[in-house]
Amino acid sequence: MLHGISCSEAVQCITMVLGGKVKKPGKRGRKPAKIDLKAKLERSRQSARECRARKKLRYQYLEELVSSRERAICALREELEMYKQWCMAMDQGKIPSEIKALLTGEEQSKAQQNSTKLAKAGKTETHSNNPW
Repeated sequence: MLHGISCSEAVQCITMVLGGKVKKPGKRGRKPAKIDLKAKLERSRQSARECRARKKLRYQYLEELVSSRERAICALREELEMYKQWCMAMDQGKIPSEIKALLTGEEQSKAQQNSTKLAKAGKTETHSNNPW
């Protein structure tokens, strides 16, 4: 009892103040239409199948990515080991044949580039002397 009224009287007073609407505790909003249980289960199963398929594809992609990175790491380690051996050979005063080949290949390519530049420069000089 509160101020001389019972609980039921208090509820009636509150109901009148709220405009006669009695609200029941529980879920809000409109109730969903009754869905066929079998259809709902089938949709759930289909969704689970699709989820598993996506997961499988994701794992395959990641496995391929890891294997390609591992191959790249192995190739880089081999290259690093080759450079270490070259450095050790040069420290002993020996020039590895691979480096000689690289140097001669660079000299040949530089010579070819210079001859190409000279040929282009000669063509532009002949055209720049012509007033027409």
